[in-house]
Amino acid sequence: MQGRSRWVPVAWSDLPGFADDALHEAWNAWVRSCERPPVAFAPLCPQVRRLMLGSAQEQRDWMQQRLQPYRVEPFEGPPEGLLTGYYEPVLDASRRPTASHTVPLYRPPATLASRRPWYSRQEMDVLPEALAALRGREIGYLADPVDALLLQIQGSGRVRMTEPDGTQRLVRLAFAGSNEHPYRSVGGWLLQQGALRDASWPGIRAWVAQNPNRVQEMLWSNPRTVFFREEPLPAPDAAFGPRGAQGVALTPGRSIAVDKESIPYGTPVWLASSGPQAQLRRLVLAQDTGSAIVGAVRADFFTGWGPEAGELAGRLKQPLRLWALWPR
Repeated sequence: MQGRSRWVPVAWSDLPGFADDALHEAWNAWVRSCERPPVAFAPLCPQVRRLMLGSAQEQRDWMQQRLQPYRVEPFEGPPEGLLTGYYEPVLDASRRPTASHTVPLYRPPATLASRRPWYSRQEMDVLPEALAALRGREIGYLADPVDALLLQIQGSGRVRMTEPDGTQRLVRLAFAGSNEHPYRSVGGWLLQQGALRDASWPGIRAWVAQNPNRVQEMLWSNPRTVFFREEPLPAPDAAFGPRGAQGVALTPGRSIAVDKESIPYGTPVWLASSGPQAQLRRLVLAQDTGSAIVGAVRADFFTGWGPEAGELAGRLKQPLRLWALWPR
């Protein structure tokens, strides 16, 4: 039993597709979780690491021996929840503002902790005191304000940064804090306006292209913004995603963001979701969270990085069932 969910013990045979999953793909994510394991899982981590080289059948047998599956349910309402997706955008940025790159990305301002919530997105654009607090905190500049919004919603991204001398290097911009305003979906705002029927990111971008004079109004409809820290991105780190809320690097297709009041970080989870975008029946690890990820059966599926991952993440919105796998 967790704060926002009820866990009902079930048989392994209740998990759809358990016999068919390529478990070794999830084992990387599990080994990552063992870098910062929850207390209940720490004793199992030496065995998890040893089983990295085990066969799928050995891994399956071990899981059935050591773990008990629990169906995750809300206290009230339907048992099915919602699966969405998120990813790491790959963007071009300039260290200094240019004619084409004028949209700043910021490190946390010095006054962030002393004012809660901090200035809203609109106030950051127009209030002299907010602009003064942000001066000198610029990491770099993007060409497109919608790309900046997308980066802030996803929480991190890979950026090809052009330095003043013309050299380029790939860096990661990782989540470093927010202004603590509530998140408001710009897609939801556009639906309320009757401006579009397809509130996916491709649909939003199509609307933006047709309504350039209303983009600022759309951006301001979401008062929440995110601040970043810049991290180097050597080759070993580039094979994984950013660090999630658990503090470990995310694995594409095998890491999910959850409500930690429903499922603790580091928990292996069986996920089943069928819809027009994906048929998913697989082992994943609860390694992250997000401001919009609230409720018992609610997850955000980390799809990876780049345009293909962004296309899937932008359209993924389908029914979800979850089973937490907990040590016996």
